[in-house]
Amino acid sequence: MFGLSAGAIGGVLYARRTRERMIARTRAAERRARGAERLAEIGKMTGGLAHEIKNPLSTIGLNAQLLEEAIAEANLPEDDRARFARRTGALRREVDRLRDILSDFLEYAGELRLEPAPVDLNEPASDLADFFLPQAEQQGVRLRAQISPGPLRAELDGARVKQAALNLLLNALQAITRSGAGDGPREIILATERRQRPGLEPEVVLRVTDTGPGMDEPTRERIFDPYFTTRPGGTGLGLPTARRIVEGLGGQIEVHAEAGRGTSVAMVFPELVGE
Repeated sequence: MFGLSAGAIGGVLYARRTRERMIARTRAAERRARGAERLAEIGKMTGGLAHEIKNPLSTIGLNAQLLEEAIAEANLPEDDRARFARRTGALRREVDRLRDILSDFLEYAGELRLEPAPVDLNEPASDLADFFLPQAEQQGVRLRAQISPGPLRAELDGARVKQAALNLLLNALQAITRSGAGDGPREIILATERRQRPGLEPEVVLRVTDTGPGMDEPTRERIFDPYFTTRPGGTGLGLPTARRIVEGLGGQIEVHAEAGRGTSVAMVFPELVGE
């Protein structure tokens, strides 16, 4: 190249490749930024749409209730009254189901506001055990609370931790009642513990274990996918919401499951030490 040395030629080529890489990275960053803006715009639109749907849905539900009351009071043959009552009842149930779907969607898609503070994990776990016990007993399921004797301190949002753990408990209860649990025990264990693994910082754990049917590997790999559910009528957002809360607080969710052997789901957080 007109008398340039091999070193000079190499320098020119290197500079050209560096410039091309920088241009490619800049363009990729611009594409990501445009994509993020588009996703944010879509998020606002879908959130607004969900709110707009909730208003007429409430009106439909109210009118279905009024219609149900009018049918009960109308001078109709008993067979006609029963048939109309079944239809209005089905309408109200579908309205309630859609309302639950929208509420779960808004909770999952909305901004996750966390207020972490030093919390003993035993406190929200104990509160939740007391709260959930009547619901479990009503379904014929035994709830056992195994609370650690010592404090388990971590930077947590207590209310959000209870929300996430409640989702785990509801999933466990539904798994047991849906499967019938055969002749074995119908039981859920809510436990807390401190864990110290070799070479790692200490952790605090809230674990929900059930005696339900467990899961095969393909199902286990998808349980945190939004809208994936094995339960008829389920929204498939309970577990993704729980994971979002746990990871937002710097923790992680661990799942151990085997078909026919039950399921154990743990929320794991770094222990707060030195205070």
